[in-house]
Amino acid sequence: MAEEQTQDNDSVVARFRNLSTNSRMALLFGLPLVLAALVATMLYSKEPDYRILFTNVADRDGGAILTALGQMNVPYKMIEGGGIMIPADKVHETRLRLASQGLPKGSIVGFELMENQKLGVTQFQEQVNYQRALEGELSRSIQALASVQSARVHLAIPKPTVFIREQQKPTASVLVNLYPGRSLERTQIAGIVHLVSSSLPELTPKNVSVIDQNGVLLSNEPDSTMGALDPSQMAYVQSLEQNYAKRIMDILSPIIGAENVRAQVTAEIDFSQTEQTAELYKPNGDAKEAAIRSQQILENANGATPGAQGVPGALSNQPPGNTSAPISGPGAGATNPTATTATSNPNASTRRESTVNYEVDKTVRYTKNASGAIKRLSAAVVLNHKTVTEKGKTTSVPLTEEEIGKITALAKEAIGFSTDRGDKLNVMHTAFNKSPKQEIEADPFWKTPEGMLLIKDVIKYGLIAGLIMYLLFGILKPAIKDLLTPRQVLQPAGTTLDIIEDSIEEPLSIQVQNNPVVDQVREFAKQDPRVVATVVQNWVKGNE
Repeated sequence: MAEEQTQDNDSVVARFRNLSTNSRMALLFGLPLVLAALVATMLYSKEPDYRILFTNVADRDGGAILTALGQMNVPYKMIEGGGIMIPADKVHETRLRLASQGLPKGSIVGFELMENQKLGVTQFQEQVNYQRALEGELSRSIQALASVQSARVHLAIPKPTVFIREQQKPTASVLVNLYPGRSLERTQIAGIVHLVSSSLPELTPKNVSVIDQNGVLLSNEPDSTMGALDPSQMAYVQSLEQNYAKRIMDILSPIIGAENVRAQVTAEIDFSQTEQTAELYKPNGDAKEAAIRSQQILENANGATPGAQGVPGALSNQPPGNTSAPISGPGAGATNPTATTATSNPNASTRRESTVNYEVDKTVRYTKNASGAIKRLSAAVVLNHKTVTEKGKTTSVPLTEEEIGKITALAKEAIGFSTDRGDKLNVMHTAFNKSPKQEIEADPFWKTPEGMLLIKDVIKYGLIAGLIMYLLFGILKPAIKDLLTPRQVLQPAGTTLDIIEDSIEEPLSIQVQNNPVVDQVREFAKQDPRVVATVVQNWVKGNE
């Protein structure tokens, strides 16, 4: 048994030695290449799919994140731009675990800057730290928007002063870095402006500027002296025009069909504001109905009662004595002139003054007109010809004047047509061009991101498979076939020449490939071309 195995090994070695140089090189280098390609394919197929964990990681956060990933035994890759990639199945779990550790902290600091205040910090340093913390918190809030990749906020806070004339208003500027292909809407820009202005006392929205990474001013305030409209006013005008056009379409579509009417409305809006204060005074009315504001009565009497006389003092303060009737005097009913001090005095005078002030009937009226009043409307309506079917034939005929008049009246009522404002309405009827619309074709699958990714994978794996097939069937298979095919025992040269000569002298059949002698000669020529060359050389020299 051992002798047979030794003979087999000797035969394999002998066959390998008898192989041509190309076959030997194919076996020596082709087989390792095939094995290496198979191993690389297996390793590549087992490699997990990496996804982005974080992008634009700051340098001081990158080291902490990589250290944490190493402790968690999570493989990672660094990409250009400060990005970190990890296996796709561990992205969410790793983010949560890193978030519990406060990573990434980011280059933006907020109010945590105020937590570690050192003893002996000056008021200026404390104010600077507060401003930095406030700017950081605002930047974090703005970065919460889906379109904003990063943001920076700069606050200019003036020093407080006791002089009102020298008091300055604070200002702010915001720089937003947007994701590629993203943009901010007007409402989002207004939200950023109001967010910043509401975070600082006495900071008005007009003192907040917002720009993007390209230096484009996003929060442009219109110049009132130029009469320009701000974005909110333009949006109001567009909304109003669309609303009026929709009214016309809604009222006319059930009558002539939605595909047979088109309407456009242009509105002129007055955004100016007027404030008026008026004071109205009514004429004097009935005094009985009027309200008394103030009243003053003055009475003055002169000469009616003489003034006090005598020497002042204790003697003059004695009570008067008892009076007695005189022995002789006037009769009953008479009045003693000395006793009656109320005797009329021809020199006496009485004066009375009365002053009454009534409330003034005044009306103060304050009027402020709201902005956005409609100055004029201009509407254009286009109607298609109506379709009439007679005797199985469909034709298009124009609308009658009566129908156009009714449609015009309906359109006027829909938009609130006013001749006082100078509104205009133009109704036109014509045949519509019914050429087919060119629909936007969807991108083919191979142009979509999913298709491109699939094609990329197919090409990648196809090249690997093609290389392996070429190595197997183009190089190794012929070499292995030559190695495993037993070599035939060579006959003497004379016998071989006789066989060749006999085969040549015999008439060749049509199907030469089926002749075993020819096949044997071909195989012999492939195995030992030197012998064949010697035979041909003898033929040329004329030797048998």
